[in-house]
Amino acid sequence: MKALSGGKVCRTVRVDSEPSWRTVSFAREEKRLLRAGVVGLGRQAVEDHLPGLRAADSARLVAVCDENAQVVEERQVRHQVPGYTDFRQMFEAEQLDLVVVCVPHDVGRAVIEAAAEHHVHVLKEKPFATTLEEAKELAGICAQSGIQLMVTLQRRFNPIYTSFTQLADQIGTPFVIDARYTLHVDDPSEGWRGSATTAGGGCVIDMGYHLIDLLLWYFGLPDRITADISVSARPDRIYDAEDTALIHFAYDSGPYGSLLLSRFIGPKAEEIRLVGSNGIVHLERGRLCRLTNGGDVIESLIREHGWPSAAASQIDYFRHVIDGDRPNLSGPEANLAHLSFVAACYESARTRTCVNPKELL
Repeated sequence: MKALSGGKVCRTVRVDSEPSWRTVSFAREEKRLLRAGVVGLGRQAVEDHLPGLRAADSARLVAVCDENAQVVEERQVRHQVPGYTDFRQMFEAEQLDLVVVCVPHDVGRAVIEAAAEHHVHVLKEKPFATTLEEAKELAGICAQSGIQLMVTLQRRFNPIYTSFTQLADQIGTPFVIDARYTLHVDDPSEGWRGSATTAGGGCVIDMGYHLIDLLLWYFGLPDRITADISVSARPDRIYDAEDTALIHFAYDSGPYGSLLLSRFIGPKAEEIRLVGSNGIVHLERGRLCRLTNGGDVIESLIREHGWPSAAASQIDYFRHVIDGDRPNLSGPEANLAHLSFVAACYESARTRTCVNPKELL
């Protein structure tokens, strides 16, 4: 500090030479946009990934691909990009930086292998693979080729879900976890999801992957899993991909819980209830609450509308992963835990025994 006339004091402030988040952000904006392709133009691509690419700051759509020529033509015209019915031709013809993969589960491996061959990074719709063994093999392929692969788990980019642990820290010692994800599909046998061969399983590996991800994100991989699954919702239909599953899981550290998954039990509901010694945290789609053990609401966070920016945020985050600025929190190695959870469920249901998923890794 230095004295001035009139008794005033001038404070000398040293400007930090480290760049602020603003200058870092502006610098990134000068980078070229990644050239992105989309393989699989079903509902997930149309409702999430294509709008996400339009809204993302880091990538632009340059090609689309689907085995259905009519669907390709519709999207090709709408987005004014080249269209393909063969993803291998797309990789050969386009200079892609990344590809968003939204295909039936049994097709995913071939697309990932082709992407790795052309050194194209992959944003993969869940699940990562159809089996734990396949997941291990794909992890090796990605590592050997040097590509980044990130599984799309949009809830990780939604503030309702990211705030869960903050409230969980305020309820004392947690001891019970009650989770469920249910919806109603009139005919569980319909389409490729009705076949365990093409889907890798039913509600556990498909829709259940999202809740499994949340459980692993919040609590880690359990030490014991017991599961019952059924294909009994529609006795008049023939299918072998489970429509309903009830899973009990436990941790050696104390907490235990259950997860109910179903493609036949309506209405649509998604929730996780964590009970602690000094309160409850209740998470559902669009709302997060902390309650007393008696059920009185202490505080809540409510999402009044959708969260469309999650899809764009996921793509922009993946750009950071590709550039080496951020860790890949949903990469191949991380998703081995998800597939070990899934494998433990199926093994438990088959053998009617308790299975430790950690021993499967």
